[in-house]
Amino acid sequence: MITASPGTRLSAPAPDWRELWRGAVTDATELLGMLGLARLADRLPPADAGFALRVPRGFVARMRPGDPRDPLLLQVLPQLAELDEAPGFVADAVGDLAARESRGVLHKYHGRALLVASGSCAVNCRYCFRRHFPYGDEIAAAGQWRQALEHVRQDETVSELILSGGDPLSLATAKLEELSRGLAGIPHVRRLRIHTRLPVVLPERVDDALAAWLAALPLQKVVVLHANHAAEFDDAVDAACARLRRAGATLLNQSVLLRGVNDDADALAGLSERMFDAGVLPYYLHQLDRVQGAAHFEVDDARARALLESIRARLPGYLVPRLVREVGGDPSKRPL
Repeated sequence: MITASPGTRLSAPAPDWRELWRGAVTDATELLGMLGLARLADRLPPADAGFALRVPRGFVARMRPGDPRDPLLLQVLPQLAELDEAPGFVADAVGDLAARESRGVLHKYHGRALLVASGSCAVNCRYCFRRHFPYGDEIAAAGQWRQALEHVRQDETVSELILSGGDPLSLATAKLEELSRGLAGIPHVRRLRIHTRLPVVLPERVDDALAAWLAALPLQKVVVLHANHAAEFDDAVDAACARLRRAGATLLNQSVLLRGVNDDADALAGLSERMFDAGVLPYYLHQLDRVQGAAHFEVDDARARALLESIRARLPGYLVPRLVREVGGDPSKRPL
């Protein structure tokens, strides 16, 4: 047995991401109590309103106690406004179901196929465009990815495979390794793109096993993070990003323009600067997908364009994201 010499401080082992996942806050009243906002509990929708709360405790720790307008809190706290019906806001906001090609495979754009790898997320964002998606029928990882990969194998126009969800990094690393083995026999796939919020909301997910899996992939690797505000970054997120870069991944970020969260030039410029400090480049700033239950987050196009012009005037071009909207049936994201 190894013992420490007198005066030596042993560092605690890093917490397992799966334990942190299981310990997420799932009760809105508890969340408000943690932040000294218990007085707001009567403004919550019923617990069975259809889209559960889930947020890791490490993400809660980045919220400002006592501030009901905290930009991180507003992204995850259920609101009564979610129950309002708004014209044009529908369950399938971006035409996912019409783009279905095989189990868990969405094919919207030339050269790229998207695999709905998982229906699970570490955090339930209230504006999620897939909050009504029928995940039970559409998980590409089922059956060791066979049906999804067979579709990709048969379509030689696909050079880039996109893992989305849910969050693909919610899968065990062993499940991701199954995908690697399946891709080994598909020579026309050159790039793997992973869309994930986990390195931001649960950075412990970027552990030794995940980094080793990513580093061993013989494909070009792109990891697209999802952060909407500079306050989402801390030292742990910086470390996760650094580990992903060392594994050979190019890091990009996509955000959603959200009323009350980041519809402010200072907030958007601050996000671009902070993510670049972490080695991440801005990619897209999405106009809100008009999913049922998210209308209270919408920012009109005129204000969105004005905000983009404002940050373009103060930042170098490589820190200015592209303002886009996704429209079902379009051959690409629609620039605004």
